Amino acid sequence: MEFYSTNNRNLRVDLRQAVMQGLAPDNGLYMPVSIPKLPDQFFRDISRKTFQELSLEIAQHLLGKDLLAEELKRIVDHTIQFEAPLVNLEPGIFALELFHGPTLAFKDFGARFLSGLLGYFAKRQSREIVILVATSGDTGSAVANGFLNVPGTRVIVLYPSGKVSEIQEKQFTTLGGNITALEIEGTFDDCQALVKSAFHDKELNEKLLLTSANSINIARLIPQSFYYFWAFAKLQDQSGDLVFSVPSGNFGNLTAGLMAKRMGLPVKQIIAATNINDIFPAYLQTGLFSPRPSQQTISNAMDVGSPSNFYRMLDLYDGDITRLSTDVLGYSFTDEETRQAMRAVFTSKGYVLDPHGAVGYLGLKKYFENSSNHGTGVFLETAHPGKFRDVVEETIQQKMMLPERLEKFLMNDKISQRLSKRLDDLKDFLLA
Repeated sequence: MEFYSTNNRNLRVDLRQAVMQGLAPDNGLYMPVSIPKLPDQFFRDISRKTFQELSLEIAQHLLGKDLLAEELKRIVDHTIQFEAPLVNLEPGIFALELFHGPTLAFKDFGARFLSGLLGYFAKRQSREIVILVATSGDTGSAVANGFLNVPGTRVIVLYPSGKVSEIQEKQFTTLGGNITALEIEGTFDDCQALVKSAFHDKELNEKLLLTSANSINIARLIPQSFYYFWAFAKLQDQSGDLVFSVPSGNFGNLTAGLMAKRMGLPVKQIIAATNINDIFPAYLQTGLFSPRPSQQTISNAMDVGSPSNFYRMLDLYDGDITRLSTDVLGYSFTDEETRQAMRAVFTSKGYVLDPHGAVGYLGLKKYFENSSNHGTGVFLETAHPGKFRDVVEETIQQKMMLPERLEKFLMNDKISQRLSKRLDDLKDFLLA
């Protein structure tokens, strides 16, 4: 499969280059030259497939010409080692739980797939691959744990000081080995800007082999499309059109859903549900994309003021906002609305939502309130509520038992280095 830059469709590379570079030389994001539709037979047989079988068939459909069959199967098997169960909360409304992986967040899927690919490519390199990743919470933990002790790789996690939960922070600051955490004096957007600036710094790229594990890397998005098909496979006996509500920050997860739709997944509507960092919902209403400094919320992983994958979404629709807004609706919600949803669902169903899943749930409820479509709705539950224990316990007025994996992280000592948001300071650290 070939990939082009969203800034120049004539700039084309193969899978290895797209994954290794992360960001195109012209600052664009890589996109597949074509996203072929899955054959009709795939959909006829989909309900009989396991999650691994379904995922492997999609991966072969996209990347079968780029990797040996046994290598691709190994990577998919490494990625899909845990389930993504659907929980029926209300008639026609399901939570797709994506937090059953090693770091209890949906990003385990993308991080494990990417670590498998980069580990494969690292074997063919004469020097170490340095992976830069900016995180607002769950990306850092998923990537750090996915790449821990992968030969030929070194991971540098940049995160905003004081703006991630304690458990999230402990998941990537306590590992050691080939994982280093940099506590940046700024916001997630500052961290993301540093990563992008590093990719375009001539001296850094002459001396280091840099790549990214953020959702700017196309290899993160490909496996995230798998669970949209999995949800469809499990819900074929439900009536009405299928609607997904995606709690969104940097919009990689939602872009993966749009790629799944392009591959033939029969989705009626995708909801972009955000917190008060509503840059994309505002764009759908006004036609103006106006990034701004992010505001801190209780759904911190979505505190993004300049979502990178906006340009991928726009590219999928050839820049046509009318077509994009037909497939994607955007809603934003305040912290208080988020807390109200968490309380209401816990009181009525006994189900504990994390703040991000609560935003997705609200998006789905608002869509059905405003629409004549009363089909089947799925919202993505992207992280275990225990990762946001303080917020959850305060909101539902109940103590939470943490999973053993999270308890173990809390027992370890944090190791990080504080840095300013200046590129020169990051350069000095990387080159030291």
